[in-house]
Amino acid sequence: MTERQPSALQTPVYLDYAATTPVDPAVAEAMAKHLTRGGVFANPASRSHLYGWQAEEAVETARGQVATLLNADPREIVWTSGATEADNLALKGAAQAWREDNPTGGHIVTSAIEHKAVLDPVQWLEGQGFSVTRLAPDASGQIQPEQVRAALRPDTCLVSVMHINNELGTVSDVAAMGAICRAQGVPFHVDAAQSAGKLALDVAAQQIDLLSLSAHKMYGPKGIGALYVRRDPSVRIAAQIHGGGHERGMRSGTLPTHQCVGMGVAAAQASAHLETEPARITALRDRLWGGIADLPGIRLNGHATERACGHLNMAFGDCDGELLLLSLRELAVSSGSACNSASLSPSYVLKAIGLSDAQAQASLRVSLGRYTTEQEVDFAVEHIRSVVKKLLH
Repeated sequence: MTERQPSALQTPVYLDYAATTPVDPAVAEAMAKHLTRGGVFANPASRSHLYGWQAEEAVETARGQVATLLNADPREIVWTSGATEADNLALKGAAQAWREDNPTGGHIVTSAIEHKAVLDPVQWLEGQGFSVTRLAPDASGQIQPEQVRAALRPDTCLVSVMHINNELGTVSDVAAMGAICRAQGVPFHVDAAQSAGKLALDVAAQQIDLLSLSAHKMYGPKGIGALYVRRDPSVRIAAQIHGGGHERGMRSGTLPTHQCVGMGVAAAQASAHLETEPARITALRDRLWGGIADLPGIRLNGHATERACGHLNMAFGDCDGELLLLSLRELAVSSGSACNSASLSPSYVLKAIGLSDAQAQASLRVSLGRYTTEQEVDFAVEHIRSVVKKLLH
């Protein structure tokens, strides 16, 4: 990768990789070959001619690449439109499948700091008669495995806890939770949208039954994701989209060949870069934090070490949060989850780990990624320092 020189820095510098990532050029190149008449463009469900066979082969190759990222069987990968649909399919699908055998009752365990793509379906299921336990995080934003163990009941039908928190970057021990759930025979779902390419994912070793992914968080295209559904022994989920029985009856709809291919290439790159890329990004993240950690009133939100490589969530306690965000015009950063950026309310994640409204609203999430350079980090350090000093005087 060629680094840009300081004089060629784009402004604002992009430091919002947790919200979305740019499509990798190799991914875009592969996708382009599956769009036009001269490429592999056909419906992969058209099994009566060569065009359809070629499209199906491309989709199945991509399915295998996603499965390899998770140490899964390709038959365990269900294509979706993204992690939000994957979360909905996992949660509603598992709960409704449980209801087929149990007309009443049903208990779901999740955390209070999940992405809205989990919290909103759980709230909807609560309205359908399921009871819900929402586990509170500790001050670092972690959910502890023993909390999961203590919350289980005889009628618990699903546990759903995210791997990396999308706002804090804090990592929870999903392998220990998976062992607890497997021992009790309770299906375990993990939202791993922020994990791919940052931490090793092994659904067998981590004893995960359902896992959600999104391509656009790992340098793939928007509009495509996947749900891992364990086959042995099988986890039952009820379909949420009907109309053709695609994806072994779990998710109907014509597959977007080009997007599946793009996610497959992105997954293959995530696997290939796992030994080197997170370490490089961690070094850049620590360089940024080291350059601003002495600013008055600043504090790190989340766990100091159990943290995703690119995440920094910081409270600038002595600054007006809204004015701070508006003043950092040279940086593309966020005040929290992109899904909540239109809300003026303080982050529910930051509130849950003990921050006051003022502290939460004076917090910023900075997230680095594959194309972040040292020059950009140094530029960000100087810009943040300059803006904070002006706001404090």
